[in-house]
Amino acid sequence: MTHNTMLRTCAGALALMGAAAYANAADYPSQPITVVVPYSAGGGADNAARIIAQGMGEASGQSVVIENKGGASGSIGAAAVARAAPDGYTVLFDASAFAINPVLRKLPYDARKDFIPVSQAVSVPNILVVAPNSPFTSLPDVLKAAKQSPGKYTFASYGPGSLAQMAAELLKKDADIDLVHIPYKGGAPAIVDVMGGQVDMYFANAASSLNYVAGNKLRALAVSSAKRMPELPEVPTVTEAGIKNFDVVEWNGFFLPAGTPPDVVAKLQALIQKTLARADTKEKLAKLGLTPVGSSSAAFAAFVEAEQSRWADVVRANNITAN
Repeated sequence: MTHNTMLRTCAGALALMGAAAYANAADYPSQPITVVVPYSAGGGADNAARIIAQGMGEASGQSVVIENKGGASGSIGAAAVARAAPDGYTVLFDASAFAINPVLRKLPYDARKDFIPVSQAVSVPNILVVAPNSPFTSLPDVLKAAKQSPGKYTFASYGPGSLAQMAAELLKKDADIDLVHIPYKGGAPAIVDVMGGQVDMYFANAASSLNYVAGNKLRALAVSSAKRMPELPEVPTVTEAGIKNFDVVEWNGFFLPAGTPPDVVAKLQALIQKTLARADTKEKLAKLGLTPVGSSSAAFAAFVEAEQSRWADVVRANNITAN
């Protein structure tokens, strides 16, 4: 085979591959989609993902399967998606930790270069919760006790660098108190230990904790957002409890591996937006305190960039480490 013939053959093969990719894009999705949730089953991200995946399956006619790959504050699951084929069939459903991890730990991927942000799915406040038999009935109770006994009280998180840790670290700094961090591999095991009194408090994702608060298995002391939650109108914000300008809100969103064809990104974005606009999806999300967003890929990319800058500043200013 001459050099020119080889070049023509290679070019032809590449053109065919390109044509196949775009043919696949035209009928995307034509096979089941796997959504990797990089946290434990039963946690906030998992609960949100399952509701949205069900709606996506119904809207697209393809099954949308959830795969939990927990550990290292989401970075193990994210790494798996970064290495996946960029064909739109392996999708990451991550949380705020995606924007916090790059400044906290050495990652086996580049959060900015190895992913395409597709759409922010939801936003949700965190709720400062304690066991129902806890001596604390308000955030001022916690602050007073922590001032009197520095280092005595503990807070859970669903991993180092998670928003649950960041919210508590901000509270420690702003209130000038000392609390001890107890990290877990996900929200579900953290909640179990807070309910059981093994750990004193937890800024739990509303999606994983609202049902427990409603069932009196957890007591809500404050919400982390700037405004009160409609689902918990009687629970004050952290700001109302005396910590000025406190506003920490968890988010979840969809990412694809870098190199995914733009047509596929656009189709997945449209499917997510269509799903989040469905009345049944909205209703199920509202029961967990989740606000649907459904942003464009460009808007979500800008949002993630802003989050990365914000949390990098917080991590550095407070000398927060991944432990």
